[in-house]
Amino acid sequence: MSDTGGSLPSISDAAAAQATGNDSRRAKLFRAFAIMLLVLGLIVLIWVLFFAGRSETTDDAYVGGDTAAVTPLVSGAVAEVRVSDTQDVKKGDVLVVIDDADARVALAQAEAELQRAMRKVQGYVATDGGLRAQESARRALTQKAKAQVDQARDGYEKAQGDLARRVSIVGDGAVSGEEVANARNAVAQAKASLDAAQAALAEAEANESVAHGSLVTNHVLIAGDSVETNPEVASARAKRDSAALDLARTVLRAPFDGVIARRQVQIGQRVQAGTTLMSVVPTDKLYVDANFKEDQLRKIRPGQPVTLTSDRYGGGVVYHGKVVGFAGGTGSAFAIIPAQNATGNWIKVVQRVPLRIALDATELKQHPLLIGLSMTATVDFK
Repeated sequence: MSDTGGSLPSISDAAAAQATGNDSRRAKLFRAFAIMLLVLGLIVLIWVLFFAGRSETTDDAYVGGDTAAVTPLVSGAVAEVRVSDTQDVKKGDVLVVIDDADARVALAQAEAELQRAMRKVQGYVATDGGLRAQESARRALTQKAKAQVDQARDGYEKAQGDLARRVSIVGDGAVSGEEVANARNAVAQAKASLDAAQAALAEAEANESVAHGSLVTNHVLIAGDSVETNPEVASARAKRDSAALDLARTVLRAPFDGVIARRQVQIGQRVQAGTTLMSVVPTDKLYVDANFKEDQLRKIRPGQPVTLTSDRYGGGVVYHGKVVGFAGGTGSAFAIIPAQNATGNWIKVVQRVPLRIALDATELKQHPLLIGLSMTATVDFK
């Protein structure tokens, strides 16, 4: 075939050029794929180094709260019920009023007993002064009786001396027999006067002893105390205070802010002390019990931050809390019917441990939660 004069590429040259272009495209694709793998590898490496293993997550978490059981401390008929289920209440709001007629009567009686005790002790104080004066008078009479005994004894001794002198000289005729007889009579009278004086002294001493005993007895009742601090008055005042407390307890108030639940009381119903009338569920003091698997607890410690979401609001609302502590055992350990792991067909099951998480009160006010709602909790180890 002759040359036509042009330098047209041959078929083989075109095929070679096409092959060269395909190789170039494959090389570019390979380089792009390699670069993509390298970037993914770097992303995975960064995630492993900085993010992997830095948190644990569970969706087995539920909102909890320490509900308050409203129970009366006194018995009586219900006069008023001021709340109903689902009603919001504030701390101190009146929930139930029990008929207080009996409590008011008991308080009035206790007040009367207190006044009686105070007047009785005031009588003790007044009597103490009179008994002191009586004891002083008895003591003076005793001293007077002692002086009379001494005087009678002197008279008796003098009469005996006169008689002895007259008897010694009666033989000489210096005194007559009549004088001796008179001297003997004088001795007898002096002896009688001495006996009477001694008897009067004994009586005076006995009266003084009685007066002293009465003073001591009365003084014991008031010693070391004023009328206000006397035991009898203090006992009566304690009974009065107890009656006043029973009267105050006829009005049942909300212990904290919350929502009324499970109301079980009606007007006119007679309730006994300790009967549960309703419950108050807190709205700003809730917590979350998150049940983590046992192999998730290696790095979890109390005080670590926690982020939580609720199905009620979705992922757009995030709650922040912190780990408070661990339960004393796994959930199965406290079950009503615990697992029998000693049986022959035992199969190991990964256990879950309840973890208490405290919630932010401000966030709870902005987005209230209810007890029992499910949550997703993520514990950050940073």
